[in-house]
Amino acid sequence: MIPPVTWNDERPVLVAPDAFKGTFTATEVADAIAEGLEAAGLAADRCPIADGGEGTAAILRGALGGEEHAVRVTGPLGDPVDATFTLLSPPTGRARTPRTAVLDMAAASGLPLIAAADRDPLRATTAGTGELITTAITAGAEHVLVACGGSATVDGGAGALAAIEEDGGLRGAKLTCLCDVATTWSRCAAVFGPQKGADAAGVAELERRLAALAATWSVDPGAVPMSGAAGGLSGGLFAVHGAALERGAPYVLNALGTDARMKAARFVVVGEGRIDRTTLDGKGPGELATRARQGGVPCHAVVGSNGISAFDGRIIDLQEIVEATTRDELVAAGRFLAERWAAAAGGGD
Repeated sequence: MIPPVTWNDERPVLVAPDAFKGTFTATEVADAIAEGLEAAGLAADRCPIADGGEGTAAILRGALGGEEHAVRVTGPLGDPVDATFTLLSPPTGRARTPRTAVLDMAAASGLPLIAAADRDPLRATTAGTGELITTAITAGAEHVLVACGGSATVDGGAGALAAIEEDGGLRGAKLTCLCDVATTWSRCAAVFGPQKGADAAGVAELERRLAALAATWSVDPGAVPMSGAAGGLSGGLFAVHGAALERGAPYVLNALGTDARMKAARFVVVGEGRIDRTTLDGKGPGELATRARQGGVPCHAVVGSNGISAFDGRIIDLQEIVEATTRDELVAAGRFLAERWAAAAGGGD
């Protein structure tokens, strides 16, 4: 049940957007919306989120603390690139837990690292991601979280696996792949190949390569949900190194303590660059909006563009969807939502 609308209470608004890809980071979006809310007299609990895609490492580092480490690794087309991983701060007040590192595979093997004209998943490699993983282990990580989103690759993790083997293996460390899609290994070439520059013949060749690679393993990732994330990187790490495959959005939301923060909020604001049917398929904003509906907390969305149908919008029970493409518009969206809340509450102080 949605709590009674009351203007004069101390509950903040939970502002929990994902990044607007190519435009604003999740933190920048949260800050701008919060500025508008605060200018209208509402407190804001800034809680930028991620779902296993680009920016996940930064979100977890900001929430949990940790040391960021820079390292030069092999880029997606073989040229060196500068990437980072984070050794997260150990939890306080608990028995010793394995030291955990988190990294975005996109930092080493991501699509934004390649000019649009040069994108070619037949050439692109995840070698740099493997190098990041082993460097994190050398730095003390006993558990490595690999955010599997934003890749330029469809190599099934072949490059990463070769780099890990060359550097002496995992040395007892465990892997968890945080996945922003549920796509299986068997579908990843057809689904992601064209997005990364492959034509029909290229997709067929990628499928042949993936089948040949999987045939060398004792574990077949073909039909495993999430094994196709990052062009099959997750499936390769799962098949060869027993990596756990987890939905990125719930993992991050749980790490950020969003359930408790949501229940303490007047309402929730989620956001992303474009809201559409895929928002319901495991993305962070869709996951949080669903939790808000289940918890009886009103939820609104601020987005770069609105492509969701009325039916799908009702599934996650969004009260308002506000479009904003500039920082000023994001601030204005926060003000607008505050004004709507004031009107529902009977108006002002």
